[in-house]
Amino acid sequence: MTEDLLKTIKLNGAIPAHIAIIMDGNGRWAQARSLPRPFGHQAGMKAVREVVEGGLAAGVEVLTLFAFSQENWQRPPDEIDALMALLEEYIAKELDELRSQGVAVRMLGDLDRLSPGARAAVDRIMKETAAGTNLDLNICISYSSRAELTRAARKLAEAVAQGRLDPADIDEQLLARELYTAPWPDPDLLIRTSGEMRISNFLLWQLAYSEIWVTPVLWPDFTRQDLFRAILDFQRRDRRFGRVLA
Repeated sequence: MTEDLLKTIKLNGAIPAHIAIIMDGNGRWAQARSLPRPFGHQAGMKAVREVVEGGLAAGVEVLTLFAFSQENWQRPPDEIDALMALLEEYIAKELDELRSQGVAVRMLGDLDRLSPGARAAVDRIMKETAAGTNLDLNICISYSSRAELTRAARKLAEAVAQGRLDPADIDEQLLARELYTAPWPDPDLLIRTSGEMRISNFLLWQLAYSEIWVTPVLWPDFTRQDLFRAILDFQRRDRRFGRVLA
């Protein structure tokens, strides 16, 4: 079934170059099994590998995953400590495989808030996978889209104050260049797991014209087959970007 889906989407062409994913449902997955929430986050690591390998197989160029928001810092300290430890564990387990597959990993967000161990692990994986050319994997950690936009506006304001920029020259392109995602095109497709119908302060600027695909599947149960279904649905859509096509 999975291989059939992959063959179908490759025959259809129009593979989304950039896919963004809101990885939601870890807590509910654990709750349904009477397990502590960190067990759900642990189970979600397998789904990350599934979408990375599925993205590579399908020919996706960029994957941007929403892993931990700035709002998540308000969660109980024990859960935050578990998440930081899990980030270190993920990097220790996956770094060699990601590097061998040509995956370049970038962590996007306010990384200064990470624990010392997590920050060291993040710096290591970004440095050691930087040469990857097969897939750009962006993992949003301590990320808030409103904070990202505020940061971009502040940087433009500083340039104006220093006389390096005329306010009249500020346009969409200049602002976009100050975002964390400046090196990549905007996502073609946004996937959200767990069935929730919201974007949760994720890539507010970048998702302006993205196609959205929501599945009730909880993140730990998400597989490359689900990824391929989302791509197939994307290929069936008529993307007009506000235009009326003759």
